[in-house]
Amino acid sequence: MSILLVRYSEIGLKSAPVRRRFENQLKDNILSMLMEDGVEALVTKNGARYYIEATDPDAAVASVRRVFGVGSISVAEECASSRMEDICAKAAEYSRSRISEGQSFAVKARREGSQGYTSMDVGREAGSAIFIANEDRGVRVDLTDPDVVFYVEVRENRAFVFGEYIRCHAGLPVGSQGKVIARVDDERGMVAAWLMMKRGCRVIANGDESLISHLRRYDPLLKVGDGNPQALGYVLGTSLDELDSVDVTAYDVPVYFPTIGMGDDEVAELAGIITSGL
Repeated sequence: MSILLVRYSEIGLKSAPVRRRFENQLKDNILSMLMEDGVEALVTKNGARYYIEATDPDAAVASVRRVFGVGSISVAEECASSRMEDICAKAAEYSRSRISEGQSFAVKARREGSQGYTSMDVGREAGSAIFIANEDRGVRVDLTDPDVVFYVEVRENRAFVFGEYIRCHAGLPVGSQGKVIARVDDERGMVAAWLMMKRGCRVIANGDESLISHLRRYDPLLKVGDGNPQALGYVLGTSLDELDSVDVTAYDVPVYFPTIGMGDDEVAELAGIITSGL
């Protein structure tokens, strides 16, 4: 069965105590999103990776990629890392359905742990196994500009073979920062709230319910309201041209303008991503 390798982004830059707190928040958010989407999955963590075993990997990917803090996902095949032969056999098997007649390929390997081989050994041996397994198709090795790239990631006693990094929104886990109130009356307001969620804020939204419903896809716990005594700020979808019309003295907490430096085209592009749920 395929397994999802989930990597976080800037969480890795934090100090050890903060990183642990953010890692726990990210795991809770992943579980909440999977539950909200009705995806049955087992989520475990080891080191800087989360591992998700799901009966429907595609549905799990679609769900987890909307979780802020996740940097990338790979759908991988797993084997033991103790013997190079097992890794090569898995890489050869994996390659048969993913490389076509006459295509070129390369293997990119990385390793973490105390195995008796290096990343270069993995790349060389797995590459040789893939070539032999597909020699009848006339495949060739091209380390500069290959048609297909196979990735091998070895972590302690496990090895994973995959063919793609699915890039996600990165940022910080929602709930790792404070609460803010966001006015969501138009696309720019929706984008402003989304950007604050990406920075880890728990958003309390008010305004257009149809726009707020799109934001809820990125945080199942998103609330609707006009105020909250614990809110640390207000978020407004304001452009630079509109800034002079905003009276910040009317607010008793800081006011944030995440979209102030963005043109209408940039806002529309992000709004398209948000409404599509990608």
